[in-house]
Amino acid sequence: MKKRFTEEQIIRAIKQHEAGAKVDAICREMGVSSGTFYNWRSKYAGLEVNEAKRLKELESENAKLKRLKELESENAKLKRLLAEKLLEVEAMKDVVSKKW
Repeated sequence: MKKRFTEEQIIRAIKQHEAGAKVDAICREMGVSSGTFYNWRSKYAGLEVNEAKRLKELESENAKLKRLKELESENAKLKRLLAEKLLEVEAMKDVVSKKW
């Protein structure tokens, strides 16, 4: 099962590395691979805990906004399709009523 680490834990590990601790020792202590540590470092290096929390909030808000935009796009497509279908039905009714 995958372990989840908080921003505080990740930033503490990065600060340990900046203070001179070896990456292998930090990874062994936390039970993660060095690749994971370097990914964390590329994402969280130079951030404080409150900044990291704000970053996570902004990422989740961004994901929600992207989903909302997708839904609005789908809604607009469905409205256009429905309008086209209604126009076709009205045109057919006109043709049928004129013939009779």
